[in-house]
Amino acid sequence: MRGSVSVKVVERRLLGCLPRRVPVVLGGLAAGQGVLLVVQAELLARAVAGLSVGPLPWLAGAVAGRAVLAWASELVAGRAAARVKAGLRGALLGAGAGGGAGARVTLLTRGLDAVDPFFIGYVPQLLAACVVPVLVLVRLAAADWASALVVAVTVPLVPVFGALVGLRTAVLTERQWGSLRRLGGHFRDVLAGLPTLRSFGRAGHQSGVVRELAGEHRRATVGALRVAFLSSLVLELVCALSVALVAVPVGLRLLDGSMVLSTGLLVLLLTPEVFSPLRAMGTRFHASAEGVAAAGEVFEALDGVPSAAPGGSPVRGVGVREAPEIVLEEVTVRYPGSGVAALDGVSLRVAPGERVAVTGPSGAGKSTLLLVLAGLVVPDSGRVLVDGTDLRELDPRVWRERVGWVPQRPHLFAASVADNVRLGDPGADEERVVEAVRAAAAGEFVEGLPRGYATVLGDGGAGLSAGQRQRLAVARAYLSGGAVMLLDEPTARLDLRSERLLVEAAGRLLEGRTAVIVAHRPAFAGAADRVVRLRDGRVCGVACSGGRPGGCREAVV
Repeated sequence: MRGSVSVKVVERRLLGCLPRRVPVVLGGLAAGQGVLLVVQAELLARAVAGLSVGPLPWLAGAVAGRAVLAWASELVAGRAAARVKAGLRGALLGAGAGGGAGARVTLLTRGLDAVDPFFIGYVPQLLAACVVPVLVLVRLAAADWASALVVAVTVPLVPVFGALVGLRTAVLTERQWGSLRRLGGHFRDVLAGLPTLRSFGRAGHQSGVVRELAGEHRRATVGALRVAFLSSLVLELVCALSVALVAVPVGLRLLDGSMVLSTGLLVLLLTPEVFSPLRAMGTRFHASAEGVAAAGEVFEALDGVPSAAPGGSPVRGVGVREAPEIVLEEVTVRYPGSGVAALDGVSLRVAPGERVAVTGPSGAGKSTLLLVLAGLVVPDSGRVLVDGTDLRELDPRVWRERVGWVPQRPHLFAASVADNVRLGDPGADEERVVEAVRAAAAGEFVEGLPRGYATVLGDGGAGLSAGQRQRLAVARAYLSGGAVMLLDEPTARLDLRSERLLVEAAGRLLEGRTAVIVAHRPAFAGAADRVVRLRDGRVCGVACSGGRPGGCREAVV
């Protein structure tokens, strides 16, 4: 949990995201509003003291001018906020950071949207709190130095009390944002895995977990609101007492005739305006606290992604024919909270261009093995060597560009067929997309769609069968040109015809590549060079499959 110093660091980094001209423009607009505020008070005091309507048109102009400047300030801040949010979202997406998928979605949507009050409300008000009280206090000193002295002594109490309350607010808001991130991430993951949860009868348990997380977020939110309301009470009380220290002597001096009415009215009108920007800044601070906490998560995620592998070696070319050798040496993986190792001392050698099928019962560690090879899970002990180089020393982004992935449940977006396939290589032209789709045995059904490759799919591939979605995932991996292919039970839940077409397409996909395939059904295992069995996170058997000519390779290091 970040402390107050870290919160200030986050605020400074957010301010650093703004173009330099934006604070200058906002400061100028705040100064203009301060000048018009003083003019407005002068005109109103003259109109009331002199019982004259002459200043009223000018007074209306001053009020309208302040409104225009306030609108311009909000417009400038809003556009700046939109640019900063777009930049942070692009950086976060480009880095592939931000924790699990659900937490990342919450951070990219609700989290970064919460930054708006910081830029649109807090930053302009912060500049106004720096400029307006000084301008008003100068005019107040010119009108009555005694009242100005009282205001100058009492006005520092507002930021002092605000800072003390703000320390507690930052802690509670951080807790609130953390609970929201956990709730959003877990809820998204539950929805994604709902069919599996229902099939294993665990949906009821997860609804209880979501209810518990929602209750935690509710309590954190109420706690943050309680402090926000109490802080408003404290600031209002301090400001009211400070204004009273000025108003009472001014009233007495007006009664005994030692002060002119117009001057007294001017002092009474200007004194609250010294404190008003500071009170508003406190309110805006509470409104922006959630956005600052979310921005802190973004910066932590971006700072945690290395721009280059320290002391590492760049992965050699990514050509299809440059299939690497992959060696696992005593790899052990333990997930937090689990007393059993998902992988326990696994040693395995996959020769360049070899296809290895991994089988075993559920929970044997097959998917964890693929995640380790993809660089998404770091072993607790042991190492993974790619052509003799430790995987941890390689730039993760370069390595993942070299890896093609066909999951058990590929996700298709609400976009055209071509755009979904082009995720494998965003720069691919139409000809290469067509080649990849036909290589994946998907050309027949894609070209039969109403608009062919331009047909827009529903979210998740709605409208396509499971086999068709899998073949598009194979086409996406084929287009990526990766030298390493990782396939996670791609024929699960497919009928025999879809399975046969997918195996044929995968044969073309895997040609000349190093491949590791998690397979329960015999069709894919038969297409591999070797079959490695896992049980309880250990290699318990190796068999030659004979899927290709060339013999069986050595399995265990």
